[in-house]
Amino acid sequence: MGRSRTAASAVPVNRSAEVVPVGRGFVGHVVGHMVGKALPYTPPWVAASTLPPLAGWATNSLWGGAPLSAGLASATLAVGGAGLTALAWKAVPATTAFGKFRRAQATASTAAAVGWLTCATAAGPFGHPLIDAWMIGGGLFAASWNLRQVLRNGASGDAAEENTEGGLGALAKAIGWEKVKVKEAKGTGKGTVRANLELTGGGTVPEVQGTVGKVASLLQVPPSGVVVTADAENAAVGTISLRVADLLKDGVPFAPPVALGLLPTEPIPVGLYADGEVWLINPFAAAILQHLLVMGVTGAGKSEFARSVLAHLMCRRKMSIFLVDVAKGRQTVGHIKDGLDWFITEPAEAKRLLKALPGAIKARGSVLADEGLDQWTPDSSLNAVLVWLEEAADLADFEELENIARAARSVGIWLVISLQRATWTNVSTDVRANLQATACFGVNEPSDASFCLPDGVTAAGAIPAWGSDRPGYAFSTGMGIPESRWTTEVRSGLTDRDELAALVAAAAPYRDPLDEPTAAALGQVYAQREHRGTNRTTPGVAAAVPAAPVPAPGPVAAAPAHIPGHSGHFQEDTDMNDAAAEEIREAAEEILGAIPANPEPDADYARLRLEDDVPELDGEDDMEFSAPDRPSTEEARHTLYRELDGWAQQGRLEFEPADLIPATVAAGRKRPWLQGELKRLCELGVIRRDGHGEYTILASPLQPAQ
Repeated sequence: MGRSRTAASAVPVNRSAEVVPVGRGFVGHVVGHMVGKALPYTPPWVAASTLPPLAGWATNSLWGGAPLSAGLASATLAVGGAGLTALAWKAVPATTAFGKFRRAQATASTAAAVGWLTCATAAGPFGHPLIDAWMIGGGLFAASWNLRQVLRNGASGDAAEENTEGGLGALAKAIGWEKVKVKEAKGTGKGTVRANLELTGGGTVPEVQGTVGKVASLLQVPPSGVVVTADAENAAVGTISLRVADLLKDGVPFAPPVALGLLPTEPIPVGLYADGEVWLINPFAAAILQHLLVMGVTGAGKSEFARSVLAHLMCRRKMSIFLVDVAKGRQTVGHIKDGLDWFITEPAEAKRLLKALPGAIKARGSVLADEGLDQWTPDSSLNAVLVWLEEAADLADFEELENIARAARSVGIWLVISLQRATWTNVSTDVRANLQATACFGVNEPSDASFCLPDGVTAAGAIPAWGSDRPGYAFSTGMGIPESRWTTEVRSGLTDRDELAALVAAAAPYRDPLDEPTAAALGQVYAQREHRGTNRTTPGVAAAVPAAPVPAPGPVAAAPAHIPGHSGHFQEDTDMNDAAAEEIREAAEEILGAIPANPEPDADYARLRLEDDVPELDGEDDMEFSAPDRPSTEEARHTLYRELDGWAQQGRLEFEPADLIPATVAAGRKRPWLQGELKRLCELGVIRRDGHGEYTILASPLQPAQ
């Protein structure tokens, strides 16, 4: 009973349609209900049955007694009636089918009433044929107005359309849209009203877009609740969308995958639109893979969005995910880190990844070319790869990011950059030009939205200038989203940590390891990554298997190993066990630690460089030295390779040429030889030259070729 009263109280009551009590019992209620339904339609019949005879009797009594007065009164009524009929035609609008019917009805009713009254003034209202005309015409008059009431109450779509348009038409007049016609206004039934705009007299859609703030104020809705979009093919028309109810204010639940082991090209449900439709993205199925820019202030909902997208992709095959978050570490995605193939929380490792990506992009391009593919598809042997960077501006320079973004698209590497403000100091315009998909959450200043969203979207009024007051709300473009939906508000789903953790754990048997060509191209930086996610090749798949630490190499000389393009062979000595190697290493450290770094800082040789000649000995010195034999090319290279191999085993992957001076001296060579060897190793893919004269080790030069 309480529920019924609540529901009834929420519905507007039409007082003219209330049930009239006419009796007791069932029959009385039925009769009362019927009378109540009929009452709204009785006024036209009352008016038609009483007003004409009363008016005719009054005018006939006043002027119908004498021929002269009757003639003058009739002529005056005829002229006045003609003017009144014309006024009715002009005053009633007729922009729709229902409007035309209403104009014709009002004009005909006015003309018929005045014509009958004119005749009744001279001849009297109760004689034939005037009384017959009154009875027949009055009935038709009342019936026509009843028909109009039925149409107005919603029995016709045109009538409903006219009523809605009438409200928007009044709104247009209040705003000052003299050159704007609002047409075909319709409610979606989901809290949104849409209407077409037709501009006349040289009016433009940008002029209308400049007034959306006034519309929002008059309707008392959020500024983002009024959106005006232009037509791409006709500058004289547009569309206005009014969000009059927020269907998302109570939150949006996370939508789990429909199945485990889907391909990356399946749509990803990440939330709902303001009209209740599902917010789907599908980056890998789009004609062109569009990199994503995620922007919003702290607390705006970027993390929830990230978890939704990542959790879905962690449940798919042929998918590998690299995530970099050096600011918050494991706080955001620590509970689902097992689904990440590479999780980076340290700046040094993040920079290694970005330096290694160009080589992986090139290698993947070669594989796709061999497979006859212009861009990545599930038909390729390669995995799709997601590289998610939090606050990327702190990790790499703009030129490096631009090169990665421009080249990664066609090889199936999806780049996502997430940050609070994508200003030119954080992300250059060239980088932003390669981030063609967007998800813009709340911003503090309306102008900040222009750093993320396309100009056409912000011009339409789709500006999330609500800061952190509406977490999860956003506007999103690209990634397979229809352009017509770019200006509709969305809200991402609310995730539960335990639910996502269980979901990612259940999907472990379906996750594929990173494909061999990409892993090989990433080299040592990938092989020595700190975090390794779980997938179907991991025994037990209950937790990630930590990488065993590799002991630092001792001073034992390694034998030759095959290097691509090299005729010699080196075989590392494996006779020494780990315990002996550890003892030798500790002894060496103890001995070396006792030697001062520079025992003779003032000696002549203290400041020697590789290219300098050895100074001549003092003539008074009686000591004689015999020059050692110059190492062969094979031996010199082996000395250099041992140094690089030791660094790789220790996890030191970046170096400068100056760091190899001791090895170069030990090899009996100078700087030109070292420069030539570094160039040769770059060509072989063992190392890569980075900016500012630095190098990164991609593979150990003593490791046998695969």
